[in-house]
Amino acid sequence: MSATAETANVSMTPANPSQPEADSWPRITLVTPVYNSDRFIEQTIRSVLNQRYPNLEYIIVDGGSTDGTLDIIRKYESRVSWWISESDRGMYDALNKGFARGTGEIMGWISATDQLHLGGLLVVGSIFKAFPRVEWITGIPTNFNEQGMAIHVGWQQRWSRFRFLAGANRYIQQESTFWRRGLWERAGSRMDDSRRNANDFELWVRFFCHAQLYPVAALIGGFRMHDDSLGLQDLEACHRVHDEVIEAELKSGRGNGLIRAFRRAERIMMKIPIARYLWWQIVQKGMYRLPGPDMAPVIRYVIGKGWTIGK
Repeated sequence: MSATAETANVSMTPANPSQPEADSWPRITLVTPVYNSDRFIEQTIRSVLNQRYPNLEYIIVDGGSTDGTLDIIRKYESRVSWWISESDRGMYDALNKGFARGTGEIMGWISATDQLHLGGLLVVGSIFKAFPRVEWITGIPTNFNEQGMAIHVGWQQRWSRFRFLAGANRYIQQESTFWRRGLWERAGSRMDDSRRNANDFELWVRFFCHAQLYPVAALIGGFRMHDDSLGLQDLEACHRVHDEVIEAELKSGRGNGLIRAFRRAERIMMKIPIARYLWWQIVQKGMYRLPGPDMAPVIRYVIGKGWTIGK
């Protein structure tokens, strides 16, 4: 899709799920992987069910919890499309189980500690309904505290494959990210479950080989800041995974010569204090901020017009 402006007016009022009009909304398969999360799982489930999205397939995959998690799931099981509790090899194995079970045209996941914003799935469904050629979207990144209060709203970011692999805008907030099943299938139809964390990054690298990531100027989901978060416990380990994935991708030879050269130059600059500072201020910040034809345009909602795509 070109960066020229495009507009689509889609009603934001969902049909009653019991009525035939619900079929006009794309089915969203949303998976929650969980293991021993009775502290937060109820807030997560309620944030999904309270969406009242008219064509939702909600799947929960539990890894054999031994705390109160199963009691909470059973409390809501009549409103959940499918759930299972059995031992697994971690979150990404659980996601593979859930996605293999799902049938939705649109896919995403929300972890057992995180939450959706009110109306977030209506944003997702209405955008994919409005723009058939858009395959991958992400909302404005946000954070919740341990009590579930939205405490931070980030700035609108944009992405391209080159900038992502070169090291800019590495953090695509998974809680706000959804994609079409066709993209999932072209990218291999599975999560890499060989690591305990950061494998969403590996999925994004594969997605970038097939589609642009469209930023959405709206709130969809958010990450909960809490002490037990694997990612927050060891950010350096996450960054090492990122570098391993990037290096593996660059070895694939998919037009990656310029990216390899860029990363070599960066490694040299990082060894020189003043050069490191200038590299960050000029080059890295530039990749974050400067517009360019390599980045997908932002999707925004305009009163009276509906969702629009433009520069």
